[in-house]
Amino acid sequence: MKVVFHEDFYQVYTSDPASAGGRMEAIVDAIKSHVVFIIAEPASEADVGIAHTKAHINHVRQIGLYPISALAAGGAVQAATIALSEPSFALIRPPGHHASAASSWGFCYFNNMAIALEVLKAQKKINSAYVLDIDLHYGDGTVNILGHKDWVTIHNIKAYDRYAYLDEITKEMDRCRSDIIGISAGFDNHEDDWGGVLKTEDYLETGRKVRDAAIRNGGGCFGILEGGYNHRVLGSNVMALIDGLSGK
Repeated sequence: MKVVFHEDFYQVYTSDPASAGGRMEAIVDAIKSHVVFIIAEPASEADVGIAHTKAHINHVRQIGLYPISALAAGGAVQAATIALSEPSFALIRPPGHHASAASSWGFCYFNNMAIALEVLKAQKKINSAYVLDIDLHYGDGTVNILGHKDWVTIHNIKAYDRYAYLDEITKEMDRCRSDIIGISAGFDNHEDDWGGVLKTEDYLETGRKVRDAAIRNGGGCFGILEGGYNHRVLGSNVMALIDGLSGK
């Protein structure tokens, strides 16, 4: 699988769990022998502006986080574009699903998923999209930006029981009818992370279900890194999802 990444994502860009040192290294170490890395390129300000106000973009620039945030957004656009022909994953930082059009919180600055899907729609590469948010935390920013648009379906997993969680994904993928499926891939619901719900093999199964739905729809699928804070298990969890999306 192609994984969009840049060494700039190793940097500790702010003092929060999402940018803690060693986080990206743990993932790269786990997946590097199994994937093909594509170097991320920054999104243009015009692309960022599809999802965010000028005032918010200027705010991110003023706090010194525009370059890394634009690079993450660009990586998401690349992954979504690759997904039109093969499954892909955006290994990017900062995360994005708590970023709304004019504000952000939760370690997010630009909404990577919203920007990626809006760019594809503007380029007429898709007519419809589905966002499956598997993070422990509700992706309010994605809902705020895309939730009112009739060409996007967004589902945040609600279950707090392992089997109910997987059943919810199964039911959602069974009813999904979209040109592209994007996973807001948070891994903080793992049994050894904040949520304490899922096992590593559950991410493999999630990837498989998303891939199967994409194949049935004749469309694409991709993942974008969101949460996940236990470095000891994060790499294996990401690898499991990648394997599932790859059909392994």
